[in-house]
Amino acid sequence: MTIISIVVLIYAGCCVFLYTAQRSVMYYPTPEVHVPDVADFRLESDGETLKIWRLANVGGSKAIIYFGGNAEDVSGNIPDFRNIFPGHAVYLVNYRGYGGSTGSPSEAGLYKDALAVFDEIRARYANISVIGRSLGSAVASYLASVKDIDKLILVTPFDSIENVAKKAFPVFPVSLLLKDKFDSAEHVAEIAAPVLVVIAGDDEVIPRRRSDALAGAFPESQVIIEVIPGAGHNTIGMFPRYSNALSVFLATHPRQ
Repeated sequence: MTIISIVVLIYAGCCVFLYTAQRSVMYYPTPEVHVPDVADFRLESDGETLKIWRLANVGGSKAIIYFGGNAEDVSGNIPDFRNIFPGHAVYLVNYRGYGGSTGSPSEAGLYKDALAVFDEIRARYANISVIGRSLGSAVASYLASVKDIDKLILVTPFDSIENVAKKAFPVFPVSLLLKDKFDSAEHVAEIAAPVLVVIAGDDEVIPRRRSDALAGAFPESQVIIEVIPGAGHNTIGMFPRYSNALSVFLATHPRQ
């Protein structure tokens, strides 16, 4: 075999691997944890059972649904969210395959689960806002495009996983290989709620241009952009400016 033939075979083999094993590379499910004195409930969705943490605001009319990042244990937000959102009931979703939820994650599966969670919570609360962080920003964007939500917060978001992957794997035909593209930008036109985009100034995972591309797809009158200087992709929640931006946005900026 010639050197060119060997290179072609290696390249083809890499493409096959990326296509067949991509979900094991893309998703990093978290193990189930137990948090004392915090309620959770189970919700059936598309043949799977989701575990959802619940911080209830007894007698309130406002709720928040939180979709976390990849490899994020969403229960880690509970102490902060209790302080940031005292006037809201908060529901933190463990994706299928994550944190005690059954199944294996996929784009279609996560979207179906988001709809099931929303419909369950809508029966109890008149106003529902949605927060999505990193991977969760795509799930939140999809949900906001098909359901009537109060407000939308996107933390360390991207316009599409496809565009992020093209940067990470420039020598491969990502558009042809990628199964789960999480194209948040394509949902923008269908989102009516006010939007807060929170960007980590030193994000080492999501390129800044990908967050800017999503934020720029919204009309200026609809979106507020908050950049947290010095914050990394996984450290943004440690900055007081982050929690302040979330609480102020939810307390103001009514839907037009």
